[in-house]
Amino acid sequence: MAALGHPYGPNTERGVYRSTDGGKTWEKVLYKDENTGAIQVTIDPKNPKIVYADLWAGRQGPWENGSWEGPESGLFKSTDGGNTWNKLTKGLPTAADGLGRIGFCIAASDPKRMYACVDATKGGGVYKSDDGGETWNQDNIDNRLWDRGDDFAECKVDPKNADIVYIANVVTWKSTDAGKTWSAYRGAPGGDDYHRLWFNPDHPEICLLCSDQGAEITVNDGETWSTWYNQPTAQLYHVSADNAFPYNLYSGQQESGSVGIASRGNDGQITIREWHPVAAEEYGYVVADPLDPNIIYGGKISKFNKLTGQVQDISPQPGGRRRGGDYRFVRTAPIVFSTIDSKTLFYAGNVLFKTTTGGSSWDIISPDLTRKTWDIPASVGIYTSDDMKKMPQRGVIYSIAPSYKNINTIWVGTDDGLIQLTNDGGKTWKNITPPEVTSWNKVSMMDAGHSDDLTAYAAINKIRVDDMNPYIYKTHDGGKTWKKIVTGLPADPVNSVKEDPYCKGLLFAATETAVYISFDDGENWNPLRLNMPATSIRDIIIKDNDLAIGTHGRSFWILDDISALRDIAKLKSAAATRLYSTGFAYRVRWNMYTDTPMPQEEPAGENPPDGAVIDYNLATDAASVVKLEILDAAGKTIRLYTSADKPYEIPKVNIPLYWIRPQQILSAAKGVHRFIWDLHVQPLDLPPTYSIAAIYGQTAPSPTSPWVMPGVYAIKLTVDGKTYTKPITIKMDPRVKTPVIELQKQYTLSNDCYTEYLQLSAAANKLDTLQARLEKLLPQASGPLADSIKIITADVVKLKAGNPKSKAPSIIGLKGTLFNLMSSMQGSDMPVTLQVSKAVTAAEISAAQLTATYNVLTGPRLKTLNGELVKAHVAAIGL
Repeated sequence: MAALGHPYGPNTERGVYRSTDGGKTWEKVLYKDENTGAIQVTIDPKNPKIVYADLWAGRQGPWENGSWEGPESGLFKSTDGGNTWNKLTKGLPTAADGLGRIGFCIAASDPKRMYACVDATKGGGVYKSDDGGETWNQDNIDNRLWDRGDDFAECKVDPKNADIVYIANVVTWKSTDAGKTWSAYRGAPGGDDYHRLWFNPDHPEICLLCSDQGAEITVNDGETWSTWYNQPTAQLYHVSADNAFPYNLYSGQQESGSVGIASRGNDGQITIREWHPVAAEEYGYVVADPLDPNIIYGGKISKFNKLTGQVQDISPQPGGRRRGGDYRFVRTAPIVFSTIDSKTLFYAGNVLFKTTTGGSSWDIISPDLTRKTWDIPASVGIYTSDDMKKMPQRGVIYSIAPSYKNINTIWVGTDDGLIQLTNDGGKTWKNITPPEVTSWNKVSMMDAGHSDDLTAYAAINKIRVDDMNPYIYKTHDGGKTWKKIVTGLPADPVNSVKEDPYCKGLLFAATETAVYISFDDGENWNPLRLNMPATSIRDIIIKDNDLAIGTHGRSFWILDDISALRDIAKLKSAAATRLYSTGFAYRVRWNMYTDTPMPQEEPAGENPPDGAVIDYNLATDAASVVKLEILDAAGKTIRLYTSADKPYEIPKVNIPLYWIRPQQILSAAKGVHRFIWDLHVQPLDLPPTYSIAAIYGQTAPSPTSPWVMPGVYAIKLTVDGKTYTKPITIKMDPRVKTPVIELQKQYTLSNDCYTEYLQLSAAANKLDTLQARLEKLLPQASGPLADSIKIITADVVKLKAGNPKSKAPSIIGLKGTLFNLMSSMQGSDMPVTLQVSKAVTAAEISAAQLTATYNVLTGPRLKTLNGELVKAHVAAIGL
């Protein structure tokens, strides 16, 4: 195993390690010093005693673009399984030539044949050896093959042909003449940054190629490739949300420019239809105009119009985005809108810029806010020099946190370790840096408090000074004093900290491996991993009731509806049985797709839950049936769920069952539970049917009852005789412009159909009972009694099913009509058409006629028949 070690400092856990017991124990077998790590180790494919390893003395600096390489880099060989090692130098550059990283490969078909990508100031290039690395010849000096050795050094040989070799760099290259000439194998303008290659040892035409974006596979030696779009591997730098509905998330992403993607899709899932680049560079912030979600700002600094697709450079320093000019910028420049004045946009290099004209003009509202002098961190170690203290200023503003209460208060943090504050809109600034924050401690993220003008939170990331511990600070007195708040956090650098806008002291932290939550203003922290993979969480935002994060390697993630977390923050005991607040839910059609489904192999993100989120906690297992009711404004139960409910039976559908959404049953078990109300009244008791517009694993039965109207409802949870009630507000999809009066008409007519359907169903059930009794009595009857039974039986059948020879209405036929009319009206949020309205009126007239016939049949006529039965000494029929 090759252990490179810490990128930002010296450490002794470097070198080559060997295990002879399947990984249970390890011993270090090749080591130079605490500044030199191993980056590759490869075993001869035909002789396991022969092992090659590359040591690389590479060090990253605490400031942007600071890096050094030491004297001990080189290629080593062992012929005794790693007990002893010899440095391979003949024909290769040396430390005096600026030797850096070497990437090498061994030909499986001829292990004496080796290739190497050698990064060196002098003599860099592609090398070949035909004697097992003892001597090397430089075959190619084209720097497209070997440049940027700190990023690229991957080379691989065809498993069956020693003359065919590949190199992964900005482009992946292929040579068929042992490295003399090369042609592009895979790549794109702008560079995809390829890092790893693997070839099937038996079928070399099968290749796995990995890049910053993801992995691709070819099965025909590069003629065609699979896509990386089937992998959620976006490397994002930040996250922001616009004010559209559904809201969109934005960020710059490594090697793929920028991304804007909706938080829900109209078609039941989030697909490539909801994704679009927004013209910002890969490293940058991306933010939408709060007043116009079609205008997007990003990078250093662009303005993108989603409607026209055009982009404009609005940088306050034209022509010099990063280097040169009067101001300094690094890869990531913060862009933040004021939360008080939505026309005010802040942007920063080493000074703070402000525009109220959408970037048409800029004001500078600060001096250089970075360090004028600095200490050199101990992590620089052997690379420290006196010149480092004399170099030009390199720091920049890395975070901007405008106050949520006072437009003139702005907090900023720099990547060289300063926190600065203005309370007069930038006229004057004061350094309020905590004493523990020193030179080159990056102020990764700041957030102003939401409840007052004196509170702020700061995430300090010290990874660049080789400190992997968490650092979060808070102040409640305008920066006069700071308190470190990290209890409960592991040794894991913090990238971002945010306070919930609606719950004072509810904090969220994004670290290099997970999301953490504090219910007590940072005094104690708990993990909020849930189903999140362990990955670098770069930024975190609270959007309405949702928590959204941007990760560096696992794309965007959203935790839907954190109302319960806000409740917990206000509770003395989170362990008690309780129904949590739900806030509000949008009445949104979860899937409006109308055609055959997308194949399940197509990548897709998950839509938010299909309805209102209801969270509750049970302190113990319930002793009796748990009941959940939805009550309307009049207190009437319109939906009922219980823990005794049984899953509905799926009929013999002509689709694979993997399309169908798992059924939810209200839980009575101890613990926290999430339940989804689909915003419909109680469904009809009908076998489930499924739409053609299916969603893989999430296809719900077609609805059989009306949507509820927007308004305030009550959620009532009953556990072991005790009830818990919370209000919930149902809001209409903001995109729907249908007037409320029309929505109410739609609901009223739909509910009329629904109610009539239920009443006719009850009548039909009684008629079924009556028919069964009559058919049972008929064989025992004779004469006039038999004639009476036959006549009333025929009328029952006619009332239920109608007469095929006539168009007279029947209960079964009218039920179908009512259901179809209800479904038609409920199929959209548009006003009911005149023809449908007339059809509903006609159906109601028919229902009244059938009900009158039913009442006569089950009333006077049945009474008369019962009289005849009694006279014949037969028991009367009761319904």
